[in-house]
Amino acid sequence: MGDAETSITFYRLQGCPYCERVARLLGELDLASQSRFVEPLHSKRNAVKRVAGVRTVPVIVDENTGVTMAESGNIVDYLEATYGGDSDADSEAAAAGGDD
Repeated sequence: MGDAETSITFYRLQGCPYCERVARLLGELDLASQSRFVEPLHSKRNAVKRVAGVRTVPVIVDENTGVTMAESGNIVDYLEATYGGDSDADSEAAAAGGDD
């Protein structure tokens, strides 16, 4: 994906396993994103509170679709559904013993 399509802002916390789950998927899907590390102290996470209404991370803001989302499980489902390609066809091919 080119830089012109880069418009996912990823709010994260250093060492957060939920954030790493999202970061790993962004890499697997080859999605360019801009990481913004938030304050470790929950009460000082005003930047993420302003954009998402919550102080928890991870949060993504996808300018391509206008989606702002929190919770790693929701984000993973959203990214796979929006940018994951044709994973159902791949799963069916693998189940049938084919590569493609």
